[in-house]
Amino acid sequence: RAVAMSVSHSSRLNKLVREQYMRLPQDGLVQVTYVWIDGSGEGVRCKSRTLDKEPKSIEDVPEWNFDGSSTAQAEGSNSDMFLVPVRMFRDPFCLDPNKLVLCEVLKYNRKPAETNLRHTCKKVMELVKDSHPWFGMEQEYTLLGINGHPYGWPDNGFPGPQGPYYCGVGADKVYGRDIVESHYKACLYAGVKICGTNAEVMPSQWEFQVGPCEGIEMGDHLWMARFILHRVCEDFGVVATLDPKPMTGNWNGAGCHTNYSTEEMRREGGLKHIEAAIEKLSKRHDYHICVYDPRGGRDYSRRLTGHHETSNIFEFSAGVANRGASIRIPRQVGQDGYGYFEDRRPAANCDPYAVTEAIMRTTVLNETGVETKDYAEH
Repeated sequence: RAVAMSVSHSSRLNKLVREQYMRLPQDGLVQVTYVWIDGSGEGVRCKSRTLDKEPKSIEDVPEWNFDGSSTAQAEGSNSDMFLVPVRMFRDPFCLDPNKLVLCEVLKYNRKPAETNLRHTCKKVMELVKDSHPWFGMEQEYTLLGINGHPYGWPDNGFPGPQGPYYCGVGADKVYGRDIVESHYKACLYAGVKICGTNAEVMPSQWEFQVGPCEGIEMGDHLWMARFILHRVCEDFGVVATLDPKPMTGNWNGAGCHTNYSTEEMRREGGLKHIEAAIEKLSKRHDYHICVYDPRGGRDYSRRLTGHHETSNIFEFSAGVANRGASIRIPRQVGQDGYGYFEDRRPAANCDPYAVTEAIMRTTVLNETGVETKDYAEH
C-alpha cells in the first residue's frame, strides 16, 4: 500500500518544466538574492534583484531596503529598513554568475536592528583579531513533514528506540539523505565552509559542520548554510526545524556545539591556555546560557537536562571526552597538550554571532558577571 508522504504542494510541481526556463541565457545580467535575519532572530528572509554585471566583490553590491513591518522589525508608519551587504556567495539554485548576498539590517536611523547581532560581534572580533580565534560549529536539525511530524516517522506512533540511527545506513535507519547530500553540494558550490555531515541520534535528525572559520566569518557562513538548508528543503517539500527539543520524551534534542581555539591554544603547550579559558567560562555560566538561547534560557531548559548527551542547565562542568559536560576537551587534545575545546551548551537555534561574541568577551577580553562592556566608545 502506497503511503502518502507529507510534503508541500509546491514540491510536486513539474521540475523538468522549471529546468527548461532555468537554462535560458541571461545576456550578462545577474540575479542577486539578498538574505537577512528577520525579527524573530531565527528566521531568514530573501528577495532578489537584477544587476547589470556580475559583482566581483561585496563592494559591488548596492545597499537595498525592505518593509520591516512585515518581518517584525518595524512599525508600518516607519517601515523601511536598510539591507547592507556583508558577504557574497555563489548561488547554487540559479547558478553562476548569480549570487547570494548576506546582509546586515539597519533601522531608518542607520542603527542596527534588534536582531542584528552581527554588528557588535564584528566590533568584538576586531578587538581580538590578534588572538586569531577559530570556530567550528556543529549544526543539528530535524526534518519535519509539512504536517509538523518528524519526516519518515510512522503517522501514528514512534520509530524504534535510539541506537541504530546515529551515522546510520539503510532505509529503515535514516530518512531524507537526498536533502542532506543536496545541501552539502549546494554549500560547497556556494563557497560556504561546510566541512562534514552525519545522521544524528534521533531518526530524521541530521547534522552538518561549518568551519574552521576565523572571527566574524563563523556567523556569516553558518547563517548562509542555514539559508541554503531551508531553500533545499523547500525544493523537496519538507521543513528543517532548529528547535532544540522537537520531540518530548526519550529522544535527543538538537544542539549547535561550538569548537573554539585561539592561536596560543593551537601551539605546543596550549592546554594551559585552554584550561584558563574554561576556568573563565565556569565563572560566567548564567551569562552564556542566557546569550546562547534566543529565548534567554527557556529553550535550553527543555534540552539541557543532564540526559541525552547534555549537561544540566544549572551546572557548569568540563571534562576530557565527556559528552555530558558543558565543555568537552577532545581526547586527542588532552594527549597532544594543545588544540581546541568544544562548548556543548549552544542549542540548534542559537545565533552564531551571539555565541562567538560571548566566548571572546569572556575568554579574551576577560569580562565577568552578566553585564557586557560597550567598546564602541573606547
